Amino acid sequence: MGSTGEGLGRRDLIKRSAALGLISVPTMSFLSACASGGEDTTKGPDKGAVTKENPFGVAKGGKLDVVVFKGGFGDDYAKAWEAAFDKKWGTTSSHLGTQEITGKLQTRFNGGNPPDVVDNSGAQKIKLDVLFKSNQLADLTPVLDAPSLDDPSKKVRDLLIAGTIEQGTQGGKFVSLNYVYTVFGFWYSGKLFKEKGWTAPKTWDEFLAVCAKAKEAGIGGLAHQGKFPYYINVVIMDLIAKKGGLDAMKAIDNLEPNAFEGSAAALAAVEAVYEVVEKDLLLPGTNGLTHTESQTAWNQYKAAFIPSGSWLENEQLKQTPDDFDMQFLPVPLLADSKLPLEAIRAGAGEPFIVPEKAANKAGGLEFIRSMLSREWSTMFAQQANSLTVVKDGVDPGVKLRPGTQSAVTALKAAGTNTFNYLYPDWYSEMDTAIQDASNELMAKRIQPKEWIKRAQAAVNKAAQDPNAKNNRRS
Repeated sequence: MGSTGEGLGRRDLIKRSAALGLISVPTMSFLSACASGGEDTTKGPDKGAVTKENPFGVAKGGKLDVVVFKGGFGDDYAKAWEAAFDKKWGTTSSHLGTQEITGKLQTRFNGGNPPDVVDNSGAQKIKLDVLFKSNQLADLTPVLDAPSLDDPSKKVRDLLIAGTIEQGTQGGKFVSLNYVYTVFGFWYSGKLFKEKGWTAPKTWDEFLAVCAKAKEAGIGGLAHQGKFPYYINVVIMDLIAKKGGLDAMKAIDNLEPNAFEGSAAALAAVEAVYEVVEKDLLLPGTNGLTHTESQTAWNQYKAAFIPSGSWLENEQLKQTPDDFDMQFLPVPLLADSKLPLEAIRAGAGEPFIVPEKAANKAGGLEFIRSMLSREWSTMFAQQANSLTVVKDGVDPGVKLRPGTQSAVTALKAAGTNTFNYLYPDWYSEMDTAIQDASNELMAKRIQPKEWIKRAQAAVNKAAQDPNAKNNRRS
């Protein structure tokens, strides 16, 4: 992923943010270091004149420090952006593409000299709620209210897909631009299904039946990214939302005392996923694999299905056979589901931030504004095989790969039936605890009722967070 991928988390999408990233690593030392503050010893560049064309006062000839998560989307798109930015503003950009966001940036944030723009994604992302609580994030609302580069008569906020602003809001403030529009669900090989005469399942019983046929053919039914339970968690949470409707999803985000315990939809969802384990329909060994290892096995036709966000195609470009025909599948329905089959988790992932103490904060804000132009959105689609949160953000005539095209088709079929969880960004500790429970479930170390108990305990703990009162879905 990004991620993802959390969150969408690559989400986390992930995550990747997704997310869109994978799972977050503990950053207690970061929290304590940030909480202590520290003087801002950096001196920003001279400000340029603020005009309609230069709303943040970017200084010509300054420096711009960009760090991006080099995951499922690579980082070629960012290099293309930086070149375009330098050409326009006469800046000199420095670029770092890495998977070690926390490792590379923790000391820089602590020391008061963070980069100007960060794509904060992946398994080692810095927890967004931690950054927010320690006043490390610039308010990006001025970007939303700035004129669009494509049509200066419109504000940037008017060009964003619904949910983007909500996804990037912490404690009532817009602080991260989740840039990649990600869809989440299962993926399969169109070629394999055609060869075997299998039909894409619509119900969970049909899904289990295809997994059983795969097992008979010597193939795993479901591969999952065992070392990163973020992915299987997507399946569980999607089943809850589709079975129980949007109210079941909002109960979790709003930390209700019956979000899991007392929720028939939640228990049915966990039991459904556990059935895959009980019936031995997992790809053998998948519990011990990383995301790329399990995805590569799936690319080698060793499993029928894998869960992921739509960064999967780009992440697996080198491992995917030319005729694989990657296809997206919405999570199949449990009996008496309130949402239709076409309903999918879709939303903004891959969070980009501008640190509050950035040396070139004006440049960082202008970089974010530029990302929301059709020109830069098209660059991303071409380089990263994924869509952005810019409405109609890809120039007509840009050819998309099979997986990306199938995701676009699924989005059109879903229409207004899209949903997305916010708790992974709002409560990272709760997210990790639920993922840990899913890991135990898939390894058959706990039963579904124990999963429910642990998930509710994570909700109850998050509800004690003083910031929770500002995070509310209506």
